[in-house]
Amino acid sequence: MSPVAAWDNRQVPGRQLPSEHDVRALVTRVVDSVTPSERSDPAIAGAPQAASVAAPGAIAVGADHGGFRLKERIGFRLREAGHQVVDCGTDSAEAVDYPDFAIAVAEKVASGECAAGIVIDGAGIGSAMAANKVSGVRAALCYDISSARNSREHNHANVLTLGAGLIGESLAWQIVEEWLATPWGEGRHAKRVAKIDALDARRRMGEAV
Repeated sequence: MSPVAAWDNRQVPGRQLPSEHDVRALVTRVVDSVTPSERSDPAIAGAPQAASVAAPGAIAVGADHGGFRLKERIGFRLREAGHQVVDCGTDSAEAVDYPDFAIAVAEKVASGECAAGIVIDGAGIGSAMAANKVSGVRAALCYDISSARNSREHNHANVLTLGAGLIGESLAWQIVEEWLATPWGEGRHAKRVAKIDALDARRRMGEAV
């Protein structure tokens, strides 16, 4: 029986729900089922070589019309700080659709072309939802220093989303700085993130999540 089939048996009436040990074993089997070539693919978040998205590398930035001006300021300050920036648009305050730019940034991160991504729209919520549809991406909406730190340490976020209509430029930059400076947590945090990443592995194998 496949690991996924074994997991699905939890819903059969009369069967006992799996223990935490069983869940851990399932995650291990799913990860082990990924071929060596897939494991080396930087698009798979949490791969051993990707210890932290704050590692040296380009940062993809993107925004819709609501986040355009803040994107320009954040991009400028990132370059000032010595980061390489890949601008995924938009290029003006003319109305556009936020999913297009959230996905463009997410794909840069998932492919390994960029080490991290930042997406800005009016509230940051829609961009987070769109970016998280890209396999290998863990996008987090952050609205203060604490949420920025938590998203990195606890959840290994590799894409940051911001709401230009909710926070000012000064706070936005402080969030970006804290987010980039905070390393991914190990131990229990890494174990829990592996369970999130296992969902991507199931999708790649054609299984329903």
